[in-house]
Amino acid sequence: MTIKRTALYAGHRYPAAVIAHAVWLYFRFPLSLRMVEEILAERGIVVSHETIRRWGLKFGGAYAAEIRRRQSATGDKWHLDEVVISIRGKTHWLWRAVDQHGVVLDILVQSRRDARAAERLLRKLMKRQTRTPRVMITDKLRSYGAAARTVMPGVEHRQHKGLNNRAENSHQPTRRRERIMKRFKSPGQAQRFLATHDQVANLFRTPTAANADHRRQTRRQAHRVWAEVTNVAVA
Repeated sequence: MTIKRTALYAGHRYPAAVIAHAVWLYFRFPLSLRMVEEILAERGIVVSHETIRRWGLKFGGAYAAEIRRRQSATGDKWHLDEVVISIRGKTHWLWRAVDQHGVVLDILVQSRRDARAAERLLRKLMKRQTRTPRVMITDKLRSYGAAARTVMPGVEHRQHKGLNNRAENSHQPTRRRERIMKRFKSPGQAQRFLATHDQVANLFRTPTAANADHRRQTRRQAHRVWAEVTNVAVA
């Protein structure tokens, strides 16, 4: 099932292809809204950065949900990590889970860094993934162990900082976006943006060890899926 063009794009004077391309630029690359505005202007498309922001809010979540629905089976090894983010001068924590292939499973922005917050992440993951992992890998934060014993006691839990580089590295794109956006404005805005950003990144992720032909093939396939998701014909 693809997004219904008549329902989603109704009332917009710009073609669906322009909207989808603007949203793709914004969530795919570390670009500010004004940068996307300038890129579109160079192609003769005059649209304000505020309009692009509104497109991101309306269409980004719908695209991300459809990408997630089409996602193939994820790995059975979960890497979990949390990183601090500052929002309006207050400390918040971005919790993220990825599988052994680097696919982002889910994210959760919370004000806590305790067992309750870790348990909330695990329950969200299990509901979204509809299963438990074979192995869960985290750093040495004790909150993970307490949450795992409550939520999924039969799962093997490995706690070692050196084993969790995959989850820690997954935060790097977020840091780049945080700098471009001059920090997130609210926990809700961070949650919405990153939930879409990570799904777009999953779709266009290319294996680093792949050769040039495989990378091109993977990229072409990702663009075909994106065209189906957005209901825009492939150029």
